[in-house]
Amino acid sequence: MTHRFYTAAACAVWAALAGTADAQHRVEDMVQADILTGWRTAEGDHVAALRLRLAQGWKTYWRTPGDAGIPPRFDWSASENIADVAVHWPTPSVSYQNGMRSVGYEGTVILPLTIATDAAGSAVSIDSTVEIGICEEVCIPVTLALTGELLPDATARDGRIAAALADQPMNRDEAGVRGVSCAIEPLDDGLRLTAVIDMPRLGRDEEVVIETADPTLWVSDGPATRTNAGLSTTVDIIPAEMKPFPLERSTLGFTVIADGQAVSITGCG
Repeated sequence: MTHRFYTAAACAVWAALAGTADAQHRVEDMVQADILTGWRTAEGDHVAALRLRLAQGWKTYWRTPGDAGIPPRFDWSASENIADVAVHWPTPSVSYQNGMRSVGYEGTVILPLTIATDAAGSAVSIDSTVEIGICEEVCIPVTLALTGELLPDATARDGRIAAALADQPMNRDEAGVRGVSCAIEPLDDGLRLTAVIDMPRLGRDEEVVIETADPTLWVSDGPATRTNAGLSTTVDIIPAEMKPFPLERSTLGFTVIADGQAVSITGCG
């Protein structure tokens, strides 16, 4: 139950800090955000990006932030001519704070967006709310309001967005992944999953992040160790109902991170 206690305690700290953030810090002194307008593709999608510029010493979080992080949330519902938005996550780094893992970024972060339009020949009007966590010695939840117009005749590629798109995790073939095996055992309040990834060493201090297709499931952090069979980690997966449940192995996501590189794998046997 240790991981679950830490998560609850961290959330309580963030909630308390949210009420005092204005008195201690100005948001614009910690993080600045804007939209890089990008380009319209031949298929009618628009490639843009969310740019976050963090003050020195501050960091923000990847899509799965770890027990010490705050998961990002995006609300595009007030925007116009948007059918769907895919966020592309560049390779993150891993750090530890008070024994808890956080996965994220520092400095300038560019999150590419592929926007499916309702009308390919019309402008996209962005009116969005983005909720992120930022952290120095304390962690603070921040809500950012972003607006912008993406024109259909913009065709020149933005090198900054293209570089962030290139900085994606490798797939299993590129990384030489030979297979992933999973063993599952029931717990009183959920499941325990042990995964073994048969792949060449990515680097020193390898980390494994496990994601499920259901965002309501809580997945603990687990240390990664090298065995003769490969890279192994064990995590607990807990639903809101806090009882055993069926887990679809084919939709599990595994991200291995080390030395500025990452590998993304879907599914296990």
